[in-house]
Amino acid sequence: MKLYTYWRSSSAYRVRIALNLKDVEYESVPVHLVKDGGRQKSAEYLKLNPQGLVPVLVDGDIVLRQSLAIIEYLDEKYPRPPLLPESAKGRARVRGLAYLIADEIQPMNNLGVQKYLKHQAGLDQQQLDDWYRHWITQGFTALEQLLANGGQSGQFCHGDTPGIADCCLVPQLYNARRYRCDLKAFPTLTRIEKNCSQVLAFQQAEPENQPDAE
Repeated sequence: MKLYTYWRSSSAYRVRIALNLKDVEYESVPVHLVKDGGRQKSAEYLKLNPQGLVPVLVDGDIVLRQSLAIIEYLDEKYPRPPLLPESAKGRARVRGLAYLIADEIQPMNNLGVQKYLKHQAGLDQQQLDDWYRHWITQGFTALEQLLANGGQSGQFCHGDTPGIADCCLVPQLYNARRYRCDLKAFPTLTRIEKNCSQVLAFQQAEPENQPDAE
């Protein structure tokens, strides 16, 4: 199994956490998103993923794209430990939390968007940082309410075992700190993050612990 990844990609970070939680061995294949104009744009890589994005997971003759699709594939192929709750209600809740992060927050501030805003829209660095913090704050405000209320969160986003929502939350908080976002208003998010940080699978997936870290 090969994971095409970049050390600081939050999408790849999610998948690394899931692979580690499942205790699945894999080969890390770094794809530098900045060097040489972005190696994800090479003809060879575009054959794997026409979008020119990471991650891509190759499992034998199966090529998988999109982080949440990859994580759910892993959860079905390696059912223990589960990353989704047993009940339909619980699964829907966890997917909703994960999608809020992966589909609503992260795409607004990924590398491609940042480059477009800088080079095509002409934003300076302060404007870019303000853009980033606006969408982080808006998304985290909703997420904090969802996790703090309803009594379904425990040590982790859902109950007392880590799952898909936690795989998404931790990388997004990592990114928020990179851009010096104020996280004081999100005690539930940071509490869950602290619990995740005690789990080896999360520690091993951290960007600074990757072979291509700079």
